[in-house]
Amino acid sequence: MKVYGLIGFPLAHSFSKKYFTEKFEKEKIRDCCFELFPIQQIEDFPGLVRTTAGLSGLAVTIPYKESVIPFLDSLDEKAKAIGAVNCIRFVDGKLRGSNTDAFGFEESISPLLADHHKKALVLGSGGSSKAVQYVLKKKQIAFLVVSREKNRRDGYITYDRLNDTIIENHKLIINCTPVGMYPNESAMPGIPYEHISPGHLLFDLIYRPEETRFLAMGSAKGATIKNGYEMLLLQAEENWRTWNSSGED
Repeated sequence: MKVYGLIGFPLAHSFSKKYFTEKFEKEKIRDCCFELFPIQQIEDFPGLVRTTAGLSGLAVTIPYKESVIPFLDSLDEKAKAIGAVNCIRFVDGKLRGSNTDAFGFEESISPLLADHHKKALVLGSGGSSKAVQYVLKKKQIAFLVVSREKNRRDGYITYDRLNDTIIENHKLIINCTPVGMYPNESAMPGIPYEHISPGHLLFDLIYRPEETRFLAMGSAKGATIKNGYEMLLLQAEENWRTWNSSGED
């Protein structure tokens, strides 16, 4: 039996087990199962790999997309460039990290981008944010990363520095934080929503709830909005392709 799974903590929000279990049934994929592995610290990762028979591929979610890297044997070129991993492939007993978040985000957001989406605000600085930044660089969209932490490297600003000019000049705003995710649906990133306009595009990597308060606030101002569900589907299928590919890619 080939075992695939997801590591992260907590995992109550995950759709992966249901998605892959249904995929295996629908596509008549035999001798495969998908499990959740809610490890409380990344130091538990090697023991999980060592003791789980048949482990053939893993997805990675918060908070381990960056901290898992030292435990891997290699990274593909995209994962190296991004500095975050959400997919681990087992190759001849070695663990190889990949990033499929970037693929999912790019495919999901591209149809919505207009000529005036030349500058972006990226809310959050974790592993998912790094995949988003990679795509924005690829598309030559300038961006500012907004972080709760002060004294970050150049290009990172804190929420208290956001003002009307910054919001008005950055027509693309992407939430890469878990703020507003189930079960804390009442929360939303602390940005000045009063300056959102119909020319804005708000993208939330969260998919549950379907419309976060972040997206609802944007919609109320006439902005285009999209949640992370399609991105999640795309990266899940890309994970499956990666787990079952041959060679080094």
